Amino acid sequence: MTNVVIVVGTQWGDEGKGKIVDLYAESADVIARFQGGNNAGHTLVVKGEQTIVHLIPSGILHNNKICIVGNGVVLDPKVIIQEIDDLKSRNLFPSSTKLFVSENVHIIMPYHRRLDIARESRKGRKKIGTTGRGIGPCYEDKITRVGIRLCDLLDDKVFREKLERNVEEKNFFLTEFFKEEPVDEQAIYDEYREYADRLRQYTANTSIIINREIAKGRNILFEGAQGSHLDIDHGTYPFVTSSSTVAGNACCGSGIGPTKIDSIVGICKAYTTRVGGGPFVTELTDDTGDRIQKVGREFGATTGRKRRCGWLDIVMVRQSIRVSGITGIAMTKLDVLTGIEKLKICVGYKTDGEKFTESVPSNLQILSQCQPIYEEMEGWTEDISKARNIQELPTNARKYVEKVEELAGVKVFVASVGAGREETIIVKNPFTD
Repeated sequence: MTNVVIVVGTQWGDEGKGKIVDLYAESADVIARFQGGNNAGHTLVVKGEQTIVHLIPSGILHNNKICIVGNGVVLDPKVIIQEIDDLKSRNLFPSSTKLFVSENVHIIMPYHRRLDIARESRKGRKKIGTTGRGIGPCYEDKITRVGIRLCDLLDDKVFREKLERNVEEKNFFLTEFFKEEPVDEQAIYDEYREYADRLRQYTANTSIIINREIAKGRNILFEGAQGSHLDIDHGTYPFVTSSSTVAGNACCGSGIGPTKIDSIVGICKAYTTRVGGGPFVTELTDDTGDRIQKVGREFGATTGRKRRCGWLDIVMVRQSIRVSGITGIAMTKLDVLTGIEKLKICVGYKTDGEKFTESVPSNLQILSQCQPIYEEMEGWTEDISKARNIQELPTNARKYVEKVEELAGVKVFVASVGAGREETIIVKNPFTD
């Protein structure tokens, strides 16, 4: 029996999706990435060795899998080629596992990165916090119908024509508006022709592949990047990413119909973190926040930036559950809270007589004035890394998990008690239970 599962983040990304996807990949036959670009980084720890992937699906470390980069992704060819070469050099790309890249993915070009950085620099103190990887400008070209897709890159005549037209426009912006140096069209052409030769063997109509595997009764795992509150429509706009990060985009970003989906798992860190700018209601700027940041090693997998840390925000999680139809939660980094005497969970916001419990205010002026409404719980000091079922957790740790279930309205499927693949409590596996 086929099971089609989507994994998405319920916060601002960095929830630990890489570990959960790697865990579920054991039961999946196909692992597909459906949005975002190399602004995302999924960290995997297997046998004590850390691996960070930015574009290739996390399932790449497993034997006999099909890994898909779907049409909703924007692709930096240099980055994916470097990832392929690095994984192969470390014997982490099994020969039995196949990688396919959608012929419809849009290609990140050097002028996208240049424009991204120039725009951020111009904003000064009002920076959004973009990674500078060219993600937004690439999606912008996609929407204005001037983007270069992988299938275009593989066609020399089409690529040359599109590149010439785009460079003319981008150089006008770079030189006249941003007062920057222009990009060199011929240098870009020469560089990207080499990328085309390398990527040709991986290019395919991935929609057909995924639907064919579903028809065969295979298990499919869709891997989201970033988090629900970075969604271009449902996030804390404009402090968001440039793609739709919610579960519904798994269909659009891969080419399957919504009737194929069976379950949706929302990854929720046991506390909340955020990289870059924007309001953060539960942010901790005290010793507790510093402790969580250090113990949790909260640095961006892509940028290395220190993450802002705060208490778990259930208002955010409830909204994510609603907009993605989440059926279960995978709670990560529960172990990071060990040793904190008193724990808090934000169950609502209040401001000027208003109260918010089900949704995050869209108006950032209102959101920035919101104060958290907390429920306080007793912490625990016992080591939980050896626990393999909920009953083995200390009483207060178990109560914390149960409280999250109660407040969120969905069950916890997974509780991560350490960084390693084996340091995990699996309550329910959507592929087998």
